[in-house]
Amino acid sequence: MGRKILFVTTDQQRYDTLGCNGGILARTPVIDAIAESGHRYERAVPQSVVCMPSRSTMITGQHPSTHGVWMNGVALPLDAPSVASVLHAAGYHTALIGKPHFEPFLDPFARFPENRFARDGLVGLHRGFEHFEAATHGGAGPLHYARWLANNHPEAVNLFYPVLDARLEVNDLGGGATGAPQVWDNAIPREWYHTDWVADRTINWLQTLDTGDDWFCWMSFPDPHHPWDPPACELGRIDWREVPLPDGYIEGAVEREAVLDTKPRHWKAWYDGSLVTNFEAPNSWVPATLTPDHVREVNARNAIECELIDEALGRVMTAISGRGWEDDVDVIFTTDHGELQGDFGLLFKGPYHVDGLMRLPLIWRQARSAHAAPSTVTRPVGLVDLAPTFCTIAGLAVPPFMEGSPLPVSDTDADARGFERVLTEWDSEVFGVGVHLRTITRDGWVCTTYQPGTVHDGTEGELYDLHDDPFQQVNRWNDPSLVSLQDDLVADLWDHQPAQRTPLRRVEAPV
Repeated sequence: MGRKILFVTTDQQRYDTLGCNGGILARTPVIDAIAESGHRYERAVPQSVVCMPSRSTMITGQHPSTHGVWMNGVALPLDAPSVASVLHAAGYHTALIGKPHFEPFLDPFARFPENRFARDGLVGLHRGFEHFEAATHGGAGPLHYARWLANNHPEAVNLFYPVLDARLEVNDLGGGATGAPQVWDNAIPREWYHTDWVADRTINWLQTLDTGDDWFCWMSFPDPHHPWDPPACELGRIDWREVPLPDGYIEGAVEREAVLDTKPRHWKAWYDGSLVTNFEAPNSWVPATLTPDHVREVNARNAIECELIDEALGRVMTAISGRGWEDDVDVIFTTDHGELQGDFGLLFKGPYHVDGLMRLPLIWRQARSAHAAPSTVTRPVGLVDLAPTFCTIAGLAVPPFMEGSPLPVSDTDADARGFERVLTEWDSEVFGVGVHLRTITRDGWVCTTYQPGTVHDGTEGELYDLHDDPFQQVNRWNDPSLVSLQDDLVADLWDHQPAQRTPLRRVEAPV
């Protein structure tokens, strides 16, 4: 009998939303307790700051250039390597419950299997998962959660935020008390909301297993990704009026715009509303209209969603304890990427390789039977390291197709095994706008190079000192005093950057 693995992911969650990471809004006692007895990573970095490429990295252990999901809307091939397949072949029972997003969601003709499983009653092995129940952010569509809601509580299907407007573009409709974009009062009862549904279905699947079974369960919550529409009955948890503005929000417009002007051109162009580089950001919304009260309400709703996730995870942990598994289960908690959430006067995400999107919560509590000492790891690690870690937990060799390494358990371990740098990519072609970034995080610096695109000529870049400038407001690119360091980081980046799979796979849908 091996160690069992509970892999918990959220969607678009910032590092500073957890109490154990210094967060002050959301109460997250379950996750904080897991961190206290486990390994907490101070600098966990995604290989992409958008959903589909990042989730494809989690399952394959490869960088986006290698697995080929170079932007949202590009499907991960069904025959792509999968850590779930490796574990299943070794005798593990495997399940994915919640948000998968290895294939496009906007799929009205159900071309992709993940959008047919619930509709057609499909069963059988999928990407190595013998059990598969899918959800996304709303109550409509073909996925398991939407069909469960339609069958059991049809009056709730249309209570969620309308993600698309009449033009089939991402909605910029505001709601709540302040009219903040993608904020919505959702009258759905909490027990029907997708957060509790994911936990309920996970507990149900665990109850089907025998005590001695080895299992790998990927429990994937759709929140706290926008839209921010948690059950309205939970809004009393946090008064948005009392929420402090985040440290990364520059309240004065003149100062804010001066900072944006030091960054490559697409930053200010998005802020002004003249350029959109990510389909999930409303095309008609102008970030310059974001107000301090908008930021407060968005952060309050986001924190409420984080609290609901924490409580749902607590119920799953109680179920695991009730099965007598608490000594044999490794728990890994993380997310696919972050959220700007007011930083620089912006919301959502896009080709902006700064901490709001790049610094992720990551916690690994090894099973008690491993007798591992708790630790805080400050060296940089990546989501590309998750799949190799799962293999190590299961006592398996790391397959050669994986590009990461098992997560270090201390800084000493990280130094001994060469955890020195992490790479992040962005490629997008949206609304006729091409943006291409490559970033290295190393030695307390974040260095981003720009390849030629619609608004960049290939000479632009960003360079930030995370120690002296933690909010990345002072771009040191081409600083004469840092020429040697900049050249070294850029050379190191390209020395380690995997070759991009060509030809590029076709974009099948916006998201």
